[in-house]
Amino acid sequence: MSENIALIGGGRIGEALLGGLVAAGREPASLTVAEPHEGRGGELADRYGARVVTTVGEAVDGADLVVIAVKPDVVGAILPEIASALRPGAVVASVAAGVPTTTYEAALPDGTPVVRVMPNTAMLVGRSMSGISAGRDAAEADVALVRGVMEAVGQALVVPEAKLDALTALSGSGPAYVFLVAEAMIDAGVDLGLTRDQASTLATHTIAGAGALMVETSTSPTELRAAVTSPGGTTAAAIRTLEKNGLRPAFYDATRACAERSAELGKLS
Repeated sequence: MSENIALIGGGRIGEALLGGLVAAGREPASLTVAEPHEGRGGELADRYGARVVTTVGEAVDGADLVVIAVKPDVVGAILPEIASALRPGAVVASVAAGVPTTTYEAALPDGTPVVRVMPNTAMLVGRSMSGISAGRDAAEADVALVRGVMEAVGQALVVPEAKLDALTALSGSGPAYVFLVAEAMIDAGVDLGLTRDQASTLATHTIAGAGALMVETSTSPTELRAAVTSPGGTTAAAIRTLEKNGLRPAFYDATRACAERSAELGKLS
């Protein structure tokens, strides 16, 4: 845990990583954040004790791992500065959605290990499910280094980059599907006569509890659903209606649309 890590970007994702690393035991002195807005940088320095600088080059200089946590449309503008300051052997990881490893490999010094990461918004509460893919020159040790960083804010799964669009469709965009289901449940509860506050409490805690059951037990979602569904009972009536109205095909279509759009955005990078 002695690597010097540079976080490029002090926004919500950068702060989530910074906070997760400090909470996981990383020495704040080993963490540098590049944040051009001095007010925001001061907040991060005060809150986490990390070194905060205003330029990308200052942050990258001497770093063992550089994590790019900026919006995708900013990546092209900062790569030359990263390339000029990067020390030989340093690993570059990116959480910028849709930007393939080839974009980084073309702009960085030959042989630079590049690792692409697809987190999700739950990293803000330390519960991200991140996908990790190795670029052309990234060795197992480089991937392990990045995985250790991402596990400070949740779980991580290593997949080939060719599978990252499919992963995006499930875990990257997945929280939005759950939020939409929660919205629908809340609206349905209001329609049944509950107050919006009551319906919101019931729906959100039900979803959180169901998620915990899936994660913390060895029981499959199918078995868990069956255990709640008594023959001829209330849940069976609800499940039958959801299936009749195309819930399962809707998820097939939605995830395919998401994966295809992710692939399209990658080609535009």
